[in-house]
Amino acid sequence: MSSTLQPLPPIDVRLRLSALWTATMIIVAFVDIFGLFRADLREQIEAGSVFMFEIGQPFMLGIVLYVMIPTLMIAASIFLPWRANRLLNIIVAALFAITIVGAAIGEWGYYLVASGVELGLLAVVIVLAARWQLPPKLETRN
Repeated sequence: MSSTLQPLPPIDVRLRLSALWTATMIIVAFVDIFGLFRADLREQIEAGSVFMFEIGQPFMLGIVLYVMIPTLMIAASIFLPWRANRLLNIIVAALFAITIVGAAIGEWGYYLVASGVELGLLAVVIVLAARWQLPPKLETRN
């Protein structure tokens, strides 16, 4: 029996992308949940509006769609063919990053820290997807 450490096999790009999206969306969910500890946000919710938006069916539908798209990237990163996968990861990560920057303006420290981590994860998604090359034997299948 050898005591030497053996290198781990490489992790497929699809799994890496999916893991990055999973981590991003867990942070998004927890930041939103932790926000409910803020009296100012609870007051806005009780008053029926958040920031400049009235809480109603259109707002709730918009929020669900906003988080659904990056959440679906967890599965899409695994199941989409290479070309669509690569392009969609770059586009969705870039657009989601822009919304995170916009939402962080004027926010509390906890929100800014979480937003920074989310942006870092999304930057890795973009770089990983942009550099993702298929082996030559697989290029004809995708």
